Amino acid sequence: MPPSHPRLWIVATPLGEVTDLSLRAREVLSAVDCILAEDTRRAQRLLASCGLPKRPLLSFFEHNEEEREAEVLARLRAGQNLALISDAGTPLLSDPGYRLVRACRREGLPVSPVPGPSAPVCALSAAGLPPLPYSFLGFLPRDLAGKRRLFTAFARTPGTLIFFERADRLAESLALALEIFGPRELAVCRELTKIHEEFIVTRLESWADLPEPLLGELTLLIGPSEERVRTPKDEVLAALACAREAGGRARDVVRRLQASVTGWTGKELYALLRELTEAERKVSAKD
Repeated sequence: MPPSHPRLWIVATPLGEVTDLSLRAREVLSAVDCILAEDTRRAQRLLASCGLPKRPLLSFFEHNEEEREAEVLARLRAGQNLALISDAGTPLLSDPGYRLVRACRREGLPVSPVPGPSAPVCALSAAGLPPLPYSFLGFLPRDLAGKRRLFTAFARTPGTLIFFERADRLAESLALALEIFGPRELAVCRELTKIHEEFIVTRLESWADLPEPLLGELTLLIGPSEERVRTPKDEVLAALACAREAGGRARDVVRRLQASVTGWTGKELYALLRELTEAERKVSAKD
């Protein structure tokens, strides 16, 4: 869709490597009537470094989003093409813009994404932790109580957790994460796509061994819970039936069964096998 169609464009910008700006993003940013930017100076530098023409810029950040909303909506109603960008990556992901997009949807004003770089997805794609499912928590709260509430809310959420944290608060946050989540995989992804990019894949219980200082932008991944999930009893019974059909002594049946279920000890499986065998004997005796 060409940028000549008036709408609000949500444009992803590079995390660091300017050549990651897509051709479509270049086309949109070159043609819009105004660019809403979290930091207008950084936006101007981005346009210059990418060889794009200067465009009118309007500051749009966390603390002025509410007061800017009416002006932006008026511009859209008047048929202007506007682009929303953040300092880096995809807007709205821990960056301003949600209120505005929601307001546009309420009024029936068109909004289109121009996809591209995203720090959470970038980190997840290269860290080697389980990619699905995942939950993105954004920037952690600054205070310890807020972090505790957030971590506790996600303690039993399946999948990998992704969040941003400042280097000077990292130790406190990881110590709390270990307390609440227990042992898990940990990936510290630093300066993504930049010259000093670094992936440190380790364990959450080894957070104190991380090198210092860890400078730059940090994206953290904490792997899924490693607690074993107990296979439901009805599924174990079905697997037991299959294992018995293969024949062999009780020891052989239990060994085959252990390979297909989780959370059951050998002793429990022997007891289940005896229970099933005894039930069958009673049925045969009645017949």
